[in-house]
Amino acid sequence: MQPDPGADPIIYFDNAATSWPKPAEMIEAMIGGSPGRSGHHRSLDAGRIILETREALAELFGSNDSLRIAFTKNATEALNIALPGILHSGDHVITSGMEHNSVMRPLRFLETQGVQISVVSCSGDGRLNPEDVLAAIRPQTRLLVVTHASNVTGTIQPIAELGQIVRDHGFLFCVDAAQTAGALPIHVDEMAIDLLAFSGHKSLFGPQGTGGLYIREGIEKHLQPLMMGGTGSRSEFEVQPDFMPDKYESGTPNTIGLAGLGAGVRFVLAEGVEAIRSKEEGLTERFLKGLASLKGITVYGPPDAASRTAVVSFNVAGVSPSEASLELDERFGILCRPGLHCAPAAHRTIGTFSRGTIRFGFGYFNNDEEISFALEAIQSLAGGSTEQ
Repeated sequence: MQPDPGADPIIYFDNAATSWPKPAEMIEAMIGGSPGRSGHHRSLDAGRIILETREALAELFGSNDSLRIAFTKNATEALNIALPGILHSGDHVITSGMEHNSVMRPLRFLETQGVQISVVSCSGDGRLNPEDVLAAIRPQTRLLVVTHASNVTGTIQPIAELGQIVRDHGFLFCVDAAQTAGALPIHVDEMAIDLLAFSGHKSLFGPQGTGGLYIREGIEKHLQPLMMGGTGSRSEFEVQPDFMPDKYESGTPNTIGLAGLGAGVRFVLAEGVEAIRSKEEGLTERFLKGLASLKGITVYGPPDAASRTAVVSFNVAGVSPSEASLELDERFGILCRPGLHCAPAAHRTIGTFSRGTIRFGFGYFNNDEEISFALEAIQSLAGGSTEQ
């Protein structure tokens, strides 16, 4: 069962952090150029690549206007455009008890600037009740910001229902889709999403350093950019463009990265989000059933794979998450992530703060044999006993 101790890692279960391996198409697509800054053919080719990436993302997210998507380095930067850009002193924002620090840290800073925050508690498995959101609404409520799915437990939130509540009450809805873009169906209009922050290097199969923010039409009039500078457009003016996406894309873009992202998104579109979801859900269900047969294992989050992404957090009795993760790596060649996963609020909700958990994040390129091998490895860590 044990691989050669000197061998390279053989099983990658850290897809919730960044996906690996990447489709071959992504590597092949990463070429150079400087879009919009020159008139030569390489510059024009690079500009076309970026436009095609925008169009692929708009198709994936159900938007009929690709210019509604502004590119960023990652979902964190997108959220740092959305949250401080929308919220000002006296405003009220609602969020959940399952948020990543990419949401909570900007909100806690804004709290020092006079923004009021309501953190709505979730159930022990991380579910947010829309009725509790409804009860938290105030006259000053400006925004609801919620993760689509937890990076700790994979718990999927009822985004469409939450979007309808927001739309009915006339404020804005921001969704953190770092864990779900490419992994779950997302339709910004049908889900009444005003702002969608997404990461390129997870389930979109792009490289690190890519991501973006979908901004519903009209919101850019009220949403200040994070930085200002050259955009390659309206160069005769010394004021920042006020139109999408240029308003939020100052500086030379990561053309190589966006070429890779475009290839990753097209891979998702070709395979089909539903097919990707079906495979990952099957792997997760197999793993959850296997863990249920082991003694000394505590699993967090929803009991069924249909209610979560392909993310499973668990602990082994008598073994710290960091020790378990190290042993899984060194003895079995299994890569995962222990700790608090930059989401202390979520760990407080599920009762694992400050110890944390062992997190497995499955991906489209994992298989049943890897799941079986991992279960044997965990059984070994837990003392080799199983429930009959």
